[in-house]
Amino acid sequence: MTGPDSFISIERVTEISGFSRPTIYRKVRAGTFPAPYKPGGASSRWSLAEVLAWQEEVKAARAA
Repeated sequence: MTGPDSFISIERVTEISGFSRPTIYRKVRAGTFPAPYKPGGASSRWSLAEVLAWQEEVKAARAA
């Protein structure tokens, strides 16, 4: 992805990944999914670029 990155909500992450909220947090703890940022205290936001890069890695692993 080129250009500016943006922070996205957990709802958008679930749409992109196809995973439920608990599964995303479980994968974050396991180190197999990008960790969220805390830009406003308690709220969690993910880097869109990191989530899309993770998605490309998953596709590449399947093709290998």
